[in-house]
Amino acid sequence: MSEREYLDNLQRLWAQAWPAHAPREPQYPLGQRPLTAYLREWARRAPERPALHFYGRTLSYGELDALSERCAALLAALGVKPGDRVAVFMPNCPQMHVAFYGILKLGAVHAPVSPLSKALELGYQLKDSGAQVVICADLLLPIVEQVRSECALREVIATSVGEMCGDKRGHNYGDKRDHNRGEIRGDPSPDAAPLPVPLPDVVLAPKVASANAIDFLPALVATRGAAPAHEPQLGDIAALNYTGGTTGLPKGCIHTHGDMLYTCASFMPVALQAGEDAVFLNFLPEFWIAGENAGLLFPVFAGAALVLLARWDPLAWMSAVQHYRVSHCGMLVDSIAEVLDHARVRDFDYTSLRQVGAISFIKKLTREYRLRWRALTGCTLYEFSYGMTETHTCDTFTLGLQDDDRDLRAQPTFVGLPVPGTELKICDFASGALLPPGTEGELCVRSPSLFKGYWQRAQASAEALRDGWLHTGDLAVITEEGFIRYLGRRKEMLKVNGMSVFPSELEALLGQHPAILGSAVVGRPDAARGQQPVAFVVLKPGSGTQADELADWCRESMAVYKVPEIRVIDALPMTATGKVRKQELDKLL
Repeated sequence: MSEREYLDNLQRLWAQAWPAHAPREPQYPLGQRPLTAYLREWARRAPERPALHFYGRTLSYGELDALSERCAALLAALGVKPGDRVAVFMPNCPQMHVAFYGILKLGAVHAPVSPLSKALELGYQLKDSGAQVVICADLLLPIVEQVRSECALREVIATSVGEMCGDKRGHNYGDKRDHNRGEIRGDPSPDAAPLPVPLPDVVLAPKVASANAIDFLPALVATRGAAPAHEPQLGDIAALNYTGGTTGLPKGCIHTHGDMLYTCASFMPVALQAGEDAVFLNFLPEFWIAGENAGLLFPVFAGAALVLLARWDPLAWMSAVQHYRVSHCGMLVDSIAEVLDHARVRDFDYTSLRQVGAISFIKKLTREYRLRWRALTGCTLYEFSYGMTETHTCDTFTLGLQDDDRDLRAQPTFVGLPVPGTELKICDFASGALLPPGTEGELCVRSPSLFKGYWQRAQASAEALRDGWLHTGDLAVITEEGFIRYLGRRKEMLKVNGMSVFPSELEALLGQHPAILGSAVVGRPDAARGQQPVAFVVLKPGSGTQADELADWCRESMAVYKVPEIRVIDALPMTATGKVRKQELDKLL
């Protein structure tokens, strides 16, 4: 059949499977405008409404809007123009939000860099993006200085991660600030309460002074005059989001203001159902596009509050949920497991939680985790989404498809239905021919949030984008009912005696063993079988379980051709975004 007939058939399947609650079209509460306009509008309507909570300090919508205006003015005074790339090199903190919206208001391009980067990695990304200004955490200044002379950097702006938290002596800051003056912080309240969330080391670290960098917050206070009048358009470039670089050097994905807006408008109504009364919590790193969505975009789109953690900590998460009455959160399954197994898990109140989406990387969402989570919190865990940096990550949703745990009864990962406005198809990897439902092949995506190409890489862009479709390289199947199941990267699929074996499935099964903390499966060549699955396993402390015991369990739990060779290791090699570096495991083979 033709592609149109193929897609019409899928649309019929998706319509039949569509949850009753879910709208069929993207929803725009403040119209189709860039998120900078959303921020300004929420600040106009409700300037005192909390926009961001950070370890005892609350930043209102009026303050976030005013400070980001000052940031735009500061950057303009430093010579930054629309279209220029500004690198942002810091962990989660309010200053990142101020910088993000300041950069976008000016019409410049947000170019985030992982704060875990070393000099070689930072230098590569600065040179590739052409950024001439970097806004960084002061603790990372030594790394910036190592590459400054070899890059095009004209200006370095630094800030201490803990400068915008509550009083580090253990008190909240008062909330009496003048939004129009853009004040950075108030004085400790005379009757200030203890901080509600324990402070991590990165927030407690003393400020680092540097004669070679502009001090960000004092510079904002000193900035006089308004930012240049500029209204970004939906088609303007907003960000260069770099791929993880697990294979080859990272590539910058070009995303527009329209990509950001559509991601919110298509995903949030069907997967989050969050309005102005929501309280989001984010600990995902905001340099990563999933963290950008969860922390920088979704709350402002909804006009809601965000509780921001500098990094993951189970006690901080539990404390924050109770204190701020958190309603919405996305969590790695690994983090969910830490909460469930924490010694103090019963000391806190989680009844405010309404929607908690699970992200399956190392550990996979299982029925056991769902059952335990529901007993603890009263809400139902669901797989958040399928996506990748090239698509702005939120291409599917599963909320409303959890009846009788049908989403978890089969493996590998169930990722539901495409969000409104996004189309998916399954093609043959070699020929590109369309494959019918029930057939495994390459997942291709067509979406309004599709990246506009790789920065300065025309050939790579043309290979990935063909006739408006992104060829993802991911192996998937669309079932006869229209549901999408993600099988893994094609290059990760193993052939054992002619049978397809998916590492993601084996990792999900291994995750159900009580002694296993995490696992990753790769394949090694085998003369007799073609390939042999090898599971690198990290055990829970004190488990005492031996590799041969795990092998016996696998033989009892899996089809014979799937049973992996077990190798116990101390830790899995990880990327900054929580994915396993499987090429490092290949070296261990």
